[in-house]
Amino acid sequence: MYEEIPRVELTAAAAELLRRLGAVHGPLMFHQSGGCCDGSAPMCYPEGEFRTGGSDVLLAELDVAGLERPVPFWMSRSQYAVWNHTRLIVDVVPGRGSGFSLEAPEGVRFLIRSRVVGA
Repeated sequence: MYEEIPRVELTAAAAELLRRLGAVHGPLMFHQSGGCCDGSAPMCYPEGEFRTGGSDVLLAELDVAGLERPVPFWMSRSQYAVWNHTRLIVDVVPGRGSGFSLEAPEGVRFLIRSRVVGA
């Protein structure tokens, strides 16, 4: 089971992009690492393509209208320790993200916005 906080939300733009990506690639997943550069952005993969393990935490299963299955959102445990007091909002902005994330050819990239939640 995943933790309730931080909750993960999608902007309308992120949900629309996930619908487009899901139509092409099938079931999807996110992984947010604690790395630098592109590693600090949420990465979108075909579900199961990125292997998760004991060093990862399942934060949410995002329901997206038009997709058959929820999109799991995983985060590295070390990053979760830093962000466990925040609400994460997955958004989309123009620009080039990582070549490993499915949105890279679209000319946009996923981005995390965060808000501190009360203790």
